[in-house]
Amino acid sequence: MAQRSTADERGTGTRQSRGKRFFFWAALSGVISGLVFLATAELFAFIFARSASPILAVGGFVIDIVPQPFKEFAIATFGEYDKIALLAGLGLAVVIASAIAGILQLLRPPLGVIALVVAGALSTAAIVTRAGVTALAFLPPVLGTIAGSILIVLLIRRLQTWKAAAATSQDATGQDATGQDATGQDATEQTPKALGRRQFFLLAGIAGVSAVIVGIASRTVSMTVASVANIRDALKLPSPKSTVAVPKGAELDIPGLSTLFTPNKDFYRVDTALTVPTIDPSTWRLVIDGMVDQRVEMSFQDILDMGLDEYVITLTCVSNEVGGELVGNAKWLGVPLRDVLKKAGVKSGADMVLSKSVDGYTASTPLSALTDDNLDAILAVGMNGEPLPLEHGFPVRMVVPGLYGYVSATKWLTELKVTTFDKDEAYWTPRGYSAEAPIKFASRVDTPKVGEAVEAGRIPIAGVAWAQSVGIERVEVRIDEGDWVPATLSAPINEDTWVQWFLEWDATPGTHYVAVRAINKNGDLQIEERAPIAPNGSSGWQRSLIRVS
Repeated sequence: MAQRSTADERGTGTRQSRGKRFFFWAALSGVISGLVFLATAELFAFIFARSASPILAVGGFVIDIVPQPFKEFAIATFGEYDKIALLAGLGLAVVIASAIAGILQLLRPPLGVIALVVAGALSTAAIVTRAGVTALAFLPPVLGTIAGSILIVLLIRRLQTWKAAAATSQDATGQDATGQDATGQDATEQTPKALGRRQFFLLAGIAGVSAVIVGIASRTVSMTVASVANIRDALKLPSPKSTVAVPKGAELDIPGLSTLFTPNKDFYRVDTALTVPTIDPSTWRLVIDGMVDQRVEMSFQDILDMGLDEYVITLTCVSNEVGGELVGNAKWLGVPLRDVLKKAGVKSGADMVLSKSVDGYTASTPLSALTDDNLDAILAVGMNGEPLPLEHGFPVRMVVPGLYGYVSATKWLTELKVTTFDKDEAYWTPRGYSAEAPIKFASRVDTPKVGEAVEAGRIPIAGVAWAQSVGIERVEVRIDEGDWVPATLSAPINEDTWVQWFLEWDATPGTHYVAVRAINKNGDLQIEERAPIAPNGSSGWQRSLIRVS
């Protein structure tokens, strides 16, 4: 009896181990089916509608619906890599959901297929509700769903055949799920169990490898087939009619201090585009309509034919925290927006221009900011001596001094609708941000950097300050609880750009607090009180803890 009890326990343990093993293969079946779903969708997206990628459409949907605090957290945590983090998170979610679908299909068919169909339906809804959707955009996710559903059924059927044969073999001969009998001898390769196992692995291997190859190839070709990057690289912008003179002393030669002009590769990027739109300038069109005398449509060449001028303007993102890096200064080539709007003729009563991006993003800009003769609001086509980089709005974007980017700096621009704040609202307004957002002027310490110890002795404290459309009058620095001391400013290029500043400091060993504040040319003192990013930008004096060794 003791021997029989031991044998029963061993058999029970073997069956439990075998059950867990088949759960793993079922989960893998679901993951492979999910990959086939995505790969098939990517392939047919390349054929029928290149914007109909399920993973990108769902990612865009997530960006649209995620609550404002989570958006701020993502930007603050991941910075310019926030979209990569989102895609990685979506990829992990797809793997987990697909694995669950595989297990459900094994335990309670057809629940796994139903799960894939639901995922396909959600993907289709996300795609067909995106801006600029084409008539056949529904096909990729539908065909992907069909392919994934068929595969999960075939894989789980082969797994069930393997499982049933393994159970029968174990009961009859004492073989375990690996195909060995109780003495460790290999079972014949012609058993139903071996055939079922071999068929499962063959189908899973072919499907998995094919999905990876097809999916990656389709997405890569879809992103590069237009060769917009090559078009941009070959584009030669005409010389500007006028240039901005950079005065002597505009840039201070201090290590660790932000450069006067932010290189394109380092310029901050915050937008809602999960992938960078690629637009051929030869097919690009800008439509101006709404409350206008006549609808106007302009080509890229029409913009160039207006004659380009050079502008130097600092841009600031509303998501910039106190002391943050979501601010940059650049030379722009473009044409005045007021001249573009004059072509259509603005009707009385209008007070806002709703600008629209190719990806559906919208921004609400006060009409007065675009028509004021004293403000250089422009349609930009060049940045720091070259055509706009793809990620910064190629071929045409808006640049408006004095307003946060979310209400003014629309990239990949396609439409200007003259309207009113009462009639229309932009992307961020219903998400907790103000419809109008003048920039709160600010100052920042660049060096010494927080967390990096410096040696005792005479060192510079340096940074930048900005007050777009007004200009910086002075910057003051305080060490610990001492007096506010005026810093030395660089020569300003104009009132729309930042200035650099520095203060020589005799640093003594220990920890010190360094605070900075600015005063603009209107005599206003930078806001001391801390305010969050929403609804219209952060505020507060930067205070940094500096360690001196």
